[in-house]
Amino acid sequence: MEFPLSREVVPRFEYLAETGSTNDALVAHATGEDAAAWPDLSTVVTDNQTRGRGRMGRTWLAPTGKSLAISVLLRPVSGAVPLPTSHFGWFPLLAGAAMTRAVREVVEASLAARVVGPGEDAPRHEVTLKWPNDVLIDGYKVSGVLSELLPDARGLVIGTGLNVSLDEHDLPTLTSTSLMLVTGSLPDADAVLARYLTELRNLTGDFLAAGGDPVRSGLLQTVTELCGTLGGVVRVELPGGTDLVGTAIALDDSGRLIVEDQTNGDLQAVAAGDVTHLRY
Repeated sequence: MEFPLSREVVPRFEYLAETGSTNDALVAHATGEDAAAWPDLSTVVTDNQTRGRGRMGRTWLAPTGKSLAISVLLRPVSGAVPLPTSHFGWFPLLAGAAMTRAVREVVEASLAARVVGPGEDAPRHEVTLKWPNDVLIDGYKVSGVLSELLPDARGLVIGTGLNVSLDEHDLPTLTSTSLMLVTGSLPDADAVLARYLTELRNLTGDFLAAGGDPVRSGLLQTVTELCGTLGGVVRVELPGGTDLVGTAIALDDSGRLIVEDQTNGDLQAVAAGDVTHLRY
């Protein structure tokens, strides 16, 4: 696969016919003897990942040729100074926002091209970001993000999985979907990937230009507007095995989810946890 559109967006682009993990491959390149040849925004992509990992230690598997595993190297520098790692927590949210925008564009373009017969309602689909970094279409997961810090802590790799052309029999869970299932046609994988990389590049540039300030860069507002978790009732499985049930009301300046505990009304800031959207 050539990916001509995507290659124009980033300084280095490598397509692998098969790999265990694109994150592992990119981390090895970014820390190896030829690390200088792998600049900021270098990207590794495959449609055949055999040992993919998800959040919370889960595996991420998909049939060959029907999904993309995408890893992007970030060496964040603001004003010629490496960005402190205390700001790195925003990058998974930033990547989730970038993919949400890319997927939304694909879905909206598909709907705009669809011919609606007399008396028929035009189909509608809701594309949102589930905190911290899953992309949902109508509540079904189409993409997820796993970020990994480089060993020297001077950068990170953003790994993203995108379900492109999986059919009903390929879906890994009952709460998953794919671009093809939603749009009813085979998406242009290169166009989707190029859109994601462009959004990621632009959002990262704005964030770094503002010194890693999520408010001044507009990142907090962007993520808030895209986040379908906010305003809903959620259950958060916290590290340690306890559950928090309440209403997700906001994100703070660190990207943490603020949840109003339904038992006592206390506000709790959640930095990590597995979130389930509850519907009553």
